Amino acid sequence: MFESTAEKTEKKVNVKDMTVIALVTAVICIIAPFSIPIAISPIPITLALFALFLAGIILGKWKGVVCTVIYLLLGMVGLPVFNGFSGGVQKLVGPTGGYLIGYLFLVFFTGLFVEKFPNKIPMYFVGGIIGIIVCYAFGTVWFVLQYKVGFLEALTMCVFPYIPMDLVKLVAAVIIGSQVRKILIRQNLIS
Repeated sequence: MFESTAEKTEKKVNVKDMTVIALVTAVICIIAPFSIPIAISPIPITLALFALFLAGIILGKWKGVVCTVIYLLLGMVGLPVFNGFSGGVQKLVGPTGGYLIGYLFLVFFTGLFVEKFPNKIPMYFVGGIIGIIVCYAFGTVWFVLQYKVGFLEALTMCVFPYIPMDLVKLVAAVIIGSQVRKILIRQNLIS
């Protein structure tokens, strides 16, 4: 009948968490579909990694992973949130499917380092780089299995051309995300 202060606080935190997770997921869904096809690979350059780095930096590992899972589920049911404003299960089972699964690890490692080393911006880069290496690994193995090509050929097509732009995305996300995170913490919207 009567709620204790702890129960009210817990509900507020849950509502705050759900709201922030929903907003960050919406940001991912808005930013991620923008892409530029390139001639040497069936995988376009997208803004998805930038949006996912932001999720990990702003929310940390688990809340960032929740955003990523929601994003992937929205894309799988057909909402146009994947590259080139596409969606559907075929994206997950197609050549980019391994990278989509790898997004979970990218966000997890980025968020892990943000939580483990608060206010140590260089460590955010370390987490992001580890996350992207794991994401590249999942995506490349998946691509090798899909296209029956050698691992080095897959790296040449799917990883090497993307490294410079992905590092630029990481730098931009760290700069923007760390500032947004500070503001949200100051406003008591995240912990």
